[in-house]
Amino acid sequence: MKNNTAWWLRITVAFFLVVILMEIFVDGGDKPAFLAYPLIMFAFMALVLLLLIAIAFIVQAIENVLFHTLDDEAKARYLATKEEKWEWTWGKNLYNKMLGSKPMEEEVEIILDHNYDGIRELDNKLPPWWVYLFYASIVFAVVYLARFHIFNDYTQDEEYAQEVATAQLEIEEYKKTAKGLVDANTVELLTDASDLNAGKAIFEGNCVACHMTDGGGGIGPNLTDQNWILGGGIKNVFHTISEGGRDGKGMIAWKQNLKPVEIAQVASYVLSFQGTTAANPKAAEGDIWVDPNAAEPVTPEQEPNTEQVIDSTSVTMN
Repeated sequence: MKNNTAWWLRITVAFFLVVILMEIFVDGGDKPAFLAYPLIMFAFMALVLLLLIAIAFIVQAIENVLFHTLDDEAKARYLATKEEKWEWTWGKNLYNKMLGSKPMEEEVEIILDHNYDGIRELDNKLPPWWVYLFYASIVFAVVYLARFHIFNDYTQDEEYAQEVATAQLEIEEYKKTAKGLVDANTVELLTDASDLNAGKAIFEGNCVACHMTDGGGGIGPNLTDQNWILGGGIKNVFHTISEGGRDGKGMIAWKQNLKPVEIAQVASYVLSFQGTTAANPKAAEGDIWVDPNAAEPVTPEQEPNTEQVIDSTSVTMN
């Protein structure tokens, strides 16, 4: 079996093939496997590299031993085979066919009579690849003409509107899962413990001076009651934290200090104070806020009137 590939090239290809297979089968989460498990991966790759080098030397040694067991004629045939270069015959033939050029020894057949200071001109035909592309462009033009100018398919304005609408839907879907891109219109109440813990850390680092640790209020309003100055609910609280409270006497805008995801986390934590009892609650401020999107309470159906109605025409005068 002939194998003219250099040993170092075979080792390199095999090594990177092993690396690719490890990336496929080793779960590293959001990181590449060699970053998620650097020590294990690099140790394993070093071991694989040593094994590949050892196998290459062993194969080379076996080949040398077998070579010396051959007679002179077999050695000559073996060496001649080793000197042969591998060629991609099919690709080479296709390239020559698509190029369409004549070999130099046959150029005499296409030499023109023109002579410019000893420079002769060849009457070469257009390369087949160029001709095929030209025919393909004609077919494309005919199909395009029939589709958009005869059968009146969508216009460029309609295509633009469709692309914009599709992109908008994709953006909205992405925003639903991308916490860092939320705003007051798309924010949702976060209930995961990790988000609430992050919101608690932000609250205790920035908000306790005005609202107290238990949300009972001090300089700022009480967060445990049902009254809200600028509206309750996750969207209103997010907007208030982001844009600030009332001009001149309200809370500052935190959008310059906190990321959208952090505002969503602290807003969700603030809403977790609802229904709790503070140690020293401040008097309620603002109005009781009712969620406009909440389901209306079910009222019992009115009981039918069971009183008997007497028809005056049925009364018989005695």
